[in-house]
Amino acid sequence: MTTTHESAAGAAISVDSPQPAPGATPPRTPLAARAAAELVGTAALVAVVVGSGIQATGLTKDVGLQLLANSLATVFGLGVLITLLGPVSGAHFNPAVTLAEWWTARRGGAGVTLREAAVYVPAQIVGAIAGAVLADAMFGEPLVKWSTHDRSAGHLLLGEVVATAGLILLIFGLSRTDRLHFAPVAVASYIGAAYWFTSSTSFANPAVTIGRAFTDTFAGIAPGSVAGFIGMQLIGAVVGLALVALIFLPGRTAQEQPAA
Repeated sequence: MTTTHESAAGAAISVDSPQPAPGATPPRTPLAARAAAELVGTAALVAVVVGSGIQATGLTKDVGLQLLANSLATVFGLGVLITLLGPVSGAHFNPAVTLAEWWTARRGGAGVTLREAAVYVPAQIVGAIAGAVLADAMFGEPLVKWSTHDRSAGHLLLGEVVATAGLILLIFGLSRTDRLHFAPVAVASYIGAAYWFTSSTSFANPAVTIGRAFTDTFAGIAPGSVAGFIGMQLIGAVVGLALVALIFLPGRTAQEQPAA
């Protein structure tokens, strides 16, 4: 009975406490475990994106249906991964998010230290490459084949600025208003929507961009387009942080924010 009551109390604390999503990394989790979570999570995310793209192109020649299948798989996969690994590492899976967190921490907000960011980012990149290779292996594709899918057009680069700015605004807006427990649904939903409303289909992630260069399939990106995408994603992250500072004034609590 005592054990039951203690378990119930622990569950209540867990529910009431802020969820350790981006912006609130659990301080007691060893850095090695957090790095592993970022590597595995990013690998799984890229495997979902690339694998579902390969599957979709094998099932239909309709590009619209291919994109629908790809986006739906990404939405569900990302939501599950954030729910699973958020309590460990904050579930960044994205150098843009990690660097934005580091910047806010420098200015007195919650976030990762420079040392933690220096561990997170390489783990995310390695994970992304591993995820692309794994997806190719599962579908009998060459394990490493540079993508020939050119994505260097200006309107696609603009799409990446918009996609990344919106993602940063969402994540840090949720953090500023103490609503990070909505991150699994909100972030996954945003990425699913951005697949369709941005011209670039919303990579919004430097690590994922690098990983997708390693596969010459539906979700791939030509190596020559990678630098442009990453540059625009970093610009988008800066724009997103500026919007957070403008909209969610420092020191305002969730209760002080205007009702929706």
